[in-house]
Amino acid sequence: MLESLKIYGAVLGAFLRNAWVRELTFRANFFITLVTRGCWFAMQVYLFDTIFRQVPLINDWSREEYFVFMATGMLINSVVEAFFMPNCANFSELIRTGNLDFVLLKPIDPQFIVSFEKIDLAMLSQVALAGSLLAYALSRLDHTISWQNVLLYFVLVSAAVAFFYSLMLALAATSIFFGRNQGLLDFWFYVTVFARYPSTIYSGSPAGEVVRFVFSYVLPILLVVTIPARVLGDMVVEPGWVAGFTVATGLAALLVSRLIFLWSITRYRSVGG
Repeated sequence: MLESLKIYGAVLGAFLRNAWVRELTFRANFFITLVTRGCWFAMQVYLFDTIFRQVPLINDWSREEYFVFMATGMLINSVVEAFFMPNCANFSELIRTGNLDFVLLKPIDPQFIVSFEKIDLAMLSQVALAGSLLAYALSRLDHTISWQNVLLYFVLVSAAVAFFYSLMLALAATSIFFGRNQGLLDFWFYVTVFARYPSTIYSGSPAGEVVRFVFSYVLPILLVVTIPARVLGDMVVEPGWVAGFTVATGLAALLVSRLIFLWSITRYRSVGG
């Protein structure tokens, strides 16, 4: 077990070194990406800061609590888009060119290679930006956050990352059947746009309640982002079991996506037939 962890750690380290060399090869592009991400971050913060100058609350979210939510969403998305998005988007290309054959021949889990081979280091800058916004928002709250809430927050964020990764991997695995599944990956973006706002925002109308229920308990993209923010902000989490449900959702999604990936691999027809 320990030896296997060392091997996978060494492989991940090699992937990170390759990503760093790739970014240094195109330094201007790396710098432009950092500037672009920084500008997008600044505009998002400025937009909601402007809104909260006009109203004290959005639903039951204060300015600082909403910034905790925003930082949480950015943190989750930056990890997913840095490590998994480039690889899942490239999966159909591996199938089209037959390079998936070489992945399957390597003495290492193919899902690990498919998930981590290409890493977008520029996206990791979003982690730092999200962390700075989170630290600012927490410092402005009028109550102290307990270490239990902090610990639960990181568990819930990990569950959210696991859920979004699993959703992306399951969609990418369909490339084996469709050859090219850009439409399904676009579907991932269209659906996850709902997670940019807290689940309580959608309450108040019949259509909104349907959206909130579907994206909280059927495809829980709202739940996995909103609940960590409410826990860290020490806001009311109702019903009480929903935090445990969020963690269970992340674990279940990992298992289901793993089964889908393995099943799809068995249907793959290599270049050699």
